[in-house]
Amino acid sequence: MLTSGDVVAIDLGVPAGREAGFLHPVVVVTAQEILDESANVIHVVPLTSALRSFGSEVRLTADAQNGLDADSSAQCQHIRSVSTERVETVKGNIGSAALSEIRQVLGLILDID
Repeated sequence: MLTSGDVVAIDLGVPAGREAGFLHPVVVVTAQEILDESANVIHVVPLTSALRSFGSEVRLTADAQNGLDADSSAQCQHIRSVSTERVETVKGNIGSAALSEIRQVLGLILDID
């Protein structure tokens, strides 16, 4: 079962333009209440090891708990819905503080309080 904040590897398919694509690490941002109901579609934010100073990205430090190989940025501007069938592996979890920061940026992007 997936947990909010999980870092998972997902095949995002062939990208168009500047989209994230192919086998890619992402953070699951779907609410735990939805995940507990065995959701078949989840919401994810792709990660990139290209660290930039975009206000729409949240920096994550690689550690044993999140399973990241390198410091990464959560690309909140690229949020997408994907089937759980795309999940290849669970690498770790970013924790509640980082997940909260990502959700705050998503709220700004989506104009949600």
